[in-house]
Amino acid sequence: MINITQTDLTDWLEHVRIYANNGNIIDYIPALANQQPETIGVAYYPVGGQVISTGQDEYMFTIQSVSKILTLALALIQHGEEAVFSRVDKEPTSEPFHSVAKLEVKDPAKPFNPMINAGALAVTNMIKGRNADEMVDELLKLIRKLSADDSISFDPEVAQSEYDTAYLNRALCYFMKQHGIVTGDVEELLDVYTKQCAIQMNVKQLARIAAVFAHDGLDPDTNEILIPGYVARICKTFMVTCGMYNESGTFAINVGIPAKSGVSGAIMGVIKRCGGIAVFGPALNEKGNSVVGIKFLEKLAEEKNWSIF
Repeated sequence: MINITQTDLTDWLEHVRIYANNGNIIDYIPALANQQPETIGVAYYPVGGQVISTGQDEYMFTIQSVSKILTLALALIQHGEEAVFSRVDKEPTSEPFHSVAKLEVKDPAKPFNPMINAGALAVTNMIKGRNADEMVDELLKLIRKLSADDSISFDPEVAQSEYDTAYLNRALCYFMKQHGIVTGDVEELLDVYTKQCAIQMNVKQLARIAAVFAHDGLDPDTNEILIPGYVARICKTFMVTCGMYNESGTFAINVGIPAKSGVSGAIMGVIKRCGGIAVFGPALNEKGNSVVGIKFLEKLAEEKNWSIF
């Protein structure tokens, strides 16, 4: 069991605070362009223990691409492996998360994995519901169960901002619709997807969700089954191979835990059978990952020797 203390978190966050301004705040989602790089926080939720946190741990941020893990879990629960992976593949790619290029070399335009935007859109398209509202409700029900918090919802301003500027994601959807990977109304799919990305929480809530995956799908407090063990395993595998965009290989060497990042500056990490960790720092490197988040996790992995490799 890896022991992480309040002092550890506080000391390590102070150690990496100097990197808070080393990246760039994203501006292609207008509603996120005003995030302040000094807004940083971290939380650790141990299996069978109490959450510890430091920094701006109550600050609410949108999880963005971290949601891709949660929609994948939901699609697997609702439809099973065979159906999900008939629409999206399981392989990493060196291309950026928003790339169109790889769709043109696959037949029939099957996305390489569920963590790139094309694959995530294909997965979101599978969520059950008669309309966008019901699909979003299905996802929120799962997230509220994993976080043990019924207050979690999406930020309507961020969702609308993303929807209004989703030109590339529209292109991905229409390309996949032409080849039968995506079905139904594209605008409805984008409505769900942008609300999914705009789901907001703080680092303590995100760390609790990560702890469920660390505990192989069980509630970290009660041991109740929240998601099937095989679903947790598949999701963690994708976090290792594809979770940090096209920086996943470097992250696996330098940190070595399953993790998923989002362009808001969030990172969710999983320490198997020990606990879940969440870091937030909105300044991003050129790959789209939080600079402070990466530095913090590198420091923690070095100190605790927690690489799964």
